[in-house]
Amino acid sequence: MKLLKTETKNNVLKSMMQILDKRRNEIIEANKKDLDAFSKDDQAMYDRLIVDEKKVDGMIQSVKEVMEQDDPVGQVIEHRQLDTGLDITNKTAPFGNIMIIYESRPDVTIEASVLAFKANNKIFLKGGKEAINSNKILEECWHEALKENSLGNEWIKLLHMSRTETQEFLKNPPEQLDLIVPRGGERLIAFVKEHATGAVLVSGRGNNFLYISENADFETAKKVILNAKTDKISGCNALDKVLVDKNLPQYEERIKELVKFMVDHEVEVLVDEEVSKIATSQSKVPSEDTWYEEFLAMKMVIGSIDGLDAVIEKINKYSGGHSASIITKDKEEALKFMEQIDSAAVYHNASTRFTDGGQMGVGAELAISTDKLHHRGPLGLKQLVTNKYYVLGEGHIRA
Repeated sequence: MKLLKTETKNNVLKSMMQILDKRRNEIIEANKKDLDAFSKDDQAMYDRLIVDEKKVDGMIQSVKEVMEQDDPVGQVIEHRQLDTGLDITNKTAPFGNIMIIYESRPDVTIEASVLAFKANNKIFLKGGKEAINSNKILEECWHEALKENSLGNEWIKLLHMSRTETQEFLKNPPEQLDLIVPRGGERLIAFVKEHATGAVLVSGRGNNFLYISENADFETAKKVILNAKTDKISGCNALDKVLVDKNLPQYEERIKELVKFMVDHEVEVLVDEEVSKIATSQSKVPSEDTWYEEFLAMKMVIGSIDGLDAVIEKINKYSGGHSASIITKDKEEALKFMEQIDSAAVYHNASTRFTDGGQMGVGAELAISTDKLHHRGPLGLKQLVTNKYYVLGEGHIRA
């Protein structure tokens, strides 16, 4: 793959910012067609689909932030000179061809592309049919920016394929796919894993937990839970499950208070067997499957737990490995929780809603990875490169 100069890449991004601003009315009109055709039954997906003035401003800002970041390609990771005289440098290098499959969110068409391009990768975009008009015009914008800078459309391609065609593309891609990122629910992830022949990096599934320790400040817990659950229900970093330690002072009163607090904020509350004895008017968790479920809705589970070890075991069994939080005044307890919970991000007295590239200082993100290879958490610009060894010799041979 041809390595582009940093100046060339940044010039494309400057053009893109101007084009997005110039064509913002067209973009919003195209999005309106998608919104009009979409049923509001799935509120989370509908919210993700919306492109308004603020969202276009956000797209422009994402491009600007990536443009201003250092070029991640060709950075020296390590250099050493061996006794043999071999000179070895390990440098960052592009992946090559990246494919991202995502649902509903047209802003991913901007964020994924700008990150892949600045990291010198080509990207195949497979958006959902619900955002087809929005994605088409955003692809047009990218191609206009590339053309203005004498580059071909092959750098950024929107794939117009059915589910069957996508399956075939994953099995027999026309060119090598070096990294495939399914960004969505479990069905999408399972579909890609089943059919892909290239490396798959999983992202998108949340099902995040919060633990109220016996050492918690309860007002802090309420504030954090409300934000984590209701700030943005469509986010993969939204909260789904709350575990309350049965040794919490005034345990029964606190359970009643928390349930009422969430119901008053229009959250549907399900309870486990123990909590149902206190919150008798709430529906019980229907089956064990619910503990694995990501809701993406104004819905949550409140359960009872006995001690930190039980919490760690339960969260590691049921969570999506995305984000988990502990509310406690005991720093040693918090450290044990954070060390032993197997999630991409762990929190002490803070909302899970911070698991986000922008909020964590990474900038625009391709996705939130819940895999352990090659990176976990927000996939920003620095994470969209691999590495390559440059070995310099003078006729060296291995004896």
